[in-house]
Amino acid sequence: MSNEDTKSEDEYSLAAKTPKVAVAAPDLPYRPRDPKAYRPKIGLIACGGITASHLRAYKKAGYDVVALCDLIEERAEKRRAEFFPDADVTTDYRRVLDRTDIEVVDIATHPPERLPLIEAALTAGKHVLSQKPFVTDLDEGERLVSLADQRGVRFAVNQNGRWAPHFSYLREAVAAGLIGDVLSVHQGVHWDHTWTKGTPFEAIRDLVFYDFGIHWFDFVSTVLGSQGRRVRRVQASRSEAKGQEVRPPMLAQALFEFDGGQGSLTLDAHARFGPLDRTYIAGTAATLTSTGPDLGNQTVTLHTKDGAATPTLEGAWFPDGFHGTMGELLSAIEEGREPRNSARENLNSLALCFAVIAAADDGAAKVPGQVRRLPEGAAPLATTGNRS
Repeated sequence: MSNEDTKSEDEYSLAAKTPKVAVAAPDLPYRPRDPKAYRPKIGLIACGGITASHLRAYKKAGYDVVALCDLIEERAEKRRAEFFPDADVTTDYRRVLDRTDIEVVDIATHPPERLPLIEAALTAGKHVLSQKPFVTDLDEGERLVSLADQRGVRFAVNQNGRWAPHFSYLREAVAAGLIGDVLSVHQGVHWDHTWTKGTPFEAIRDLVFYDFGIHWFDFVSTVLGSQGRRVRRVQASRSEAKGQEVRPPMLAQALFEFDGGQGSLTLDAHARFGPLDRTYIAGTAATLTSTGPDLGNQTVTLHTKDGAATPTLEGAWFPDGFHGTMGELLSAIEEGREPRNSARENLNSLALCFAVIAAADDGAAKVPGQVRRLPEGAAPLATTGNRS
């Protein structure tokens, strides 16, 4: 028997020795949380499609939405009839900001219209939850964060994917030190996104990286951030799938480098059959996996030397993600601390996203933070509706 044959058998024998015994899953705080007593009056600015998920979550949580604003009055009227029949309706956002009884404002417009609204709300002394991505320019984002500090208010971003049950449990497990130091973070999403053909989403060149992938960039950023680490360099590419009819490239991938580790993200948005969503996080002490056919059906497993732990997760991204973002903001206000989904912290996720898109543009590796703006052409100046 050759040395190579012996080596292969040894490798296989090590794999065979990996424990497959089921062990109890750690109890982690992955569910959305509410403030103990703080129930401020909330105003919503912009009532497009995605805000049904906002309001459905707020109503279920018992939050007090008292004003609904949209340039198209019928949209606001519809949301009032669906969720908060006693709320005031207006087409002028200034009427919302002028109300002294409203302490928190949820701003759900698109980025170009959003920036002046955020600035006005912070200047008016309101706590703000902004739709993601909250800016397309990191310098503008830093300016708004500084304004919030000056006004003494909390400023958070609606990165609702953070409270998707599987993402939240994985992140909490890493933050709790259950896997030791992170060595790798690999994610692959294979699904059919061609439903966007003929919709306003088709106008977004980087539909896959920018509009969809921002949740995964945020996941990588916050998982590493829980250990005080950041991605230091990225490489990326995008291309059209053979036979695709929708305009934006449906194939995109990125590679990440961080101190002592690496990561990857593969986005196949033209996979019409056999969808798959998988996350793999290896650490020095354990490994985490999450696998399923889609975002709503995931099985999470913690693999340790003692065995495999598979928690039974409750909830779903929609609407729990929206409960989580607002609940965290309200809890932070009540407790006098920075929200975990703060705009300040979210700038790291945006820096990663911008760097990836720039790397895909010219094929050269990029350093997150050095690409200060969303590369030109990545997204239209405005679209209709609202995004998640």
